[in-house]
Amino acid sequence: MKRAPDVHQAEPIPVAARDAIDALLQSGDLFRYTAPEHAPVSLLEAEFAEMIGAKYALAVSSCSAALFLSLKALGLPRDARVLIPGFTFAAVPSSVIHADCVPVLCEVGEDYRVDLADFAAKLDSVQAVIISHMRGHTSDMDAIMQLCEARDIPVIEDAAHSLGTTWAGRNIGTIGRVGCFSFQSYKMINAGEGGILITDDADLVARAIIMSGAYEHNWKKHPVLQDAFGRWQNRLPLYNLRMSNLSAVVIRPQLPELARRVRDGRANHDHVAARLETSPFIRVPAPLAPEQRAPDSIQFNLVGLDEATTRAFAATAKELGVSVQVFGLSADNARAFWNWQFLGEIPELPLTRAMLMRACDVRLPVRLTREELDTVADILLQAMDQVTTSERAYGT
Repeated sequence: MKRAPDVHQAEPIPVAARDAIDALLQSGDLFRYTAPEHAPVSLLEAEFAEMIGAKYALAVSSCSAALFLSLKALGLPRDARVLIPGFTFAAVPSSVIHADCVPVLCEVGEDYRVDLADFAAKLDSVQAVIISHMRGHTSDMDAIMQLCEARDIPVIEDAAHSLGTTWAGRNIGTIGRVGCFSFQSYKMINAGEGGILITDDADLVARAIIMSGAYEHNWKKHPVLQDAFGRWQNRLPLYNLRMSNLSAVVIRPQLPELARRVRDGRANHDHVAARLETSPFIRVPAPLAPEQRAPDSIQFNLVGLDEATTRAFAATAKELGVSVQVFGLSADNARAFWNWQFLGEIPELPLTRAMLMRACDVRLPVRLTREELDTVADILLQAMDQVTTSERAYGT
């Protein structure tokens, strides 16, 4: 069998970014508010908003910062309850706590999407909602928005994994009140760290801009209704979560690459999914009808395997060269809700727990060739064949 590709190696940063970095270093102008106009961060915000289809964008230090600022900009009261999926990254409940709110967890089904029955049952007890499109799997946004709009509950989209994904032709992140994206290294656009929030709400983004660290009159450098800023200057705390110009010049040349990366990522995912589905022990959940995903990884559920065999599958695949993360089988996995000890009392979510104990995650960077993709699929299928064959032999 051929050697497995390094699925943790990122795509090279475009040459244009390297040229821009050199020019920026020569200028020493790294702070977004130093330049009177056309700072790289400001240009990124304008370009990203136009690309995604939003009126306003605010670039910040991380997607976690974007989520936190979104909650604070909503003006929620202290201890407001915020409904989040039970399957998400630990940064999401952390952002809720940082915003002086209380996370309320709802069930997630075996297709990695919000369980709408549990979501609806808990909705009347909350003041806001964060929907995590976890690993790019989009929950039923039509149903979610209908339920929330009927109650005037604001929705924040955690689209960290979903840049380029669409729902019924609309970009994910533009459906709720606010959309938050990540530029961390394992995302579709890579700046190492960084995030951005988008919205059509001028007053909300004005509050977020001031709290992000637009002190004194630096908010005048944002193309937002100036009277919105006037209402909030000196009335909001500064959290200093700004993005630097250095990050922005790394990101901007990658924006034109997004369409290609989305196209290649979807083709890669679908090719490997079709290969894996030949095993009776593997099921790749299908997308919902309105959803066009932009994946750079693949998730699949193990069917009919006990915990020991599941562990054996992951270990065998790793020995053969492909790392498989089973979300629920790690004592410190930040995506398993029972590991969020900082919550204090952790609710039981039986549907979500059952899913996480058999849900697998494998990176599929968009740069992989078809040959490399087949090698990944071959290894996963061989590992499955080895552990299930030995199990059947042992049982005879």
